[in-house]
Amino acid sequence: MHRLISIDPGHKKCGMLLVDLDKCIVLDGKVVEKNSVIELITSWQDSSQFHEIVLGNGTSSTYWENILRRFAPITFVEEKGSTLLARNRYWELWPPNYWLHWLPRGLMLPPDNLDAVAALVLLERHLNKKFSWPGPINFKTWHAQ
Repeated sequence: MHRLISIDPGHKKCGMLLVDLDKCIVLDGKVVEKNSVIELITSWQDSSQFHEIVLGNGTSSTYWENILRRFAPITFVEEKGSTLLARNRYWELWPPNYWLHWLPRGLMLPPDNLDAVAALVLLERHLNKKFSWPGPINFKTWHAQ
């Protein structure tokens, strides 16, 4: 089983995913406060081995590179435009209900924290393939316990 982590880095919070490459599926995805990133990675490492971290090359990526390199090799991915792509990708994964699907996608705003979906966009851009994300997404920012 091949797994990796994808991170859309930020100053205050990060979008994070753990994916199964063989099944092209998102196993877990969260928006995480900056001070909780290492704890989440450690918990993912305890439950399943991953062999790579895909990291967006934008906001604070140098800061995160220095911290994350002890967990796995890091591959940088172009982050430009990922927020707009995340908005469209959100509606592909979770189509709007009957009444909203008549509106043009540009007028529909998904929930606030799309950072985890942006991490998915970075990963899909890097691997040039689409992943499924079963179940609902939790947009509340994850805090370390």
